[in-house]
Amino acid sequence: MTPSRERAAYWRVPGLALEVMDARFEDYAYPMHAHDTYSFGVTDDGAQSFVCRGERHVSAVGLVMAFNPDEPHDGQSAVHHGYRYRMLHLGEDLVRDVLADAAPGNAGLPLFDTPVVDNPALARSVACLHTAVVENAPRLVIDERLTAAVLALTRDAATRPARPPDQQSRVGLAAVARARGLLRQRFAENIAAEDLARVAGCSRFALYRGFRAAYGFAPSDYQRDVRLRRARALLAKGTAPSTAAAEAGFADQAHLTRWFSRTYGVTPAAYQAAPQQVP
Repeated sequence: MTPSRERAAYWRVPGLALEVMDARFEDYAYPMHAHDTYSFGVTDDGAQSFVCRGERHVSAVGLVMAFNPDEPHDGQSAVHHGYRYRMLHLGEDLVRDVLADAAPGNAGLPLFDTPVVDNPALARSVACLHTAVVENAPRLVIDERLTAAVLALTRDAATRPARPPDQQSRVGLAAVARARGLLRQRFAENIAAEDLARVAGCSRFALYRGFRAAYGFAPSDYQRDVRLRRARALLAKGTAPSTAAAEAGFADQAHLTRWFSRTYGVTPAAYQAAPQQVP
């Protein structure tokens, strides 16, 4: 195995039965094996060939691989230069919990009847969740992308889809206001969607929809915006960018700089250095 061409890396989310993998293989071939989780992957480069359910399949760039728990499969490159892919492994209880939260009373586990799915929206959902885990995104971001990915997969690729979201009951303004209050009060903490739902008194999915309808933000976007406001206020007072990043709840100064620049059009340092009028 050549280290420069053959590699695999894993990331796990504490408290969630969620593991992600990023791999690049050229010569390595997986033996027949199975996982005790749902496994969803996206091929980013090249193509992967594998046997599943007695047939050979090929996952090329942009296609989604979908394996049910305990479903045997192998894997190898289908092209001479190898392939790169990203994979999500989700525990059955985690999938059941997401579906029960989004569609009470209809939370049977999904069954995927084909291991390769051609659906760009599904590929984006899988990739977005993978990126959030790899980049150590705030828990709210991971929770929201997890729900989006599971619902997209069960809606568009499974034989037993979840009930459509439009059948969910509306959440009152008082409920979403309580969740917003918690985000304002504890903006620097790594709050989970479950924390907000508990304060609001509704399901995580219902709160997400109600919050967006009321404020035009997803809860994770609102939390980031509050953090940016706090960092901006600290910078205006002369606080060092690294300190402002930590006090506002950002992972580090680079994380603050990326979002500050995207939101305000200047870096934190440039904002802090801007000339001020003498009162």
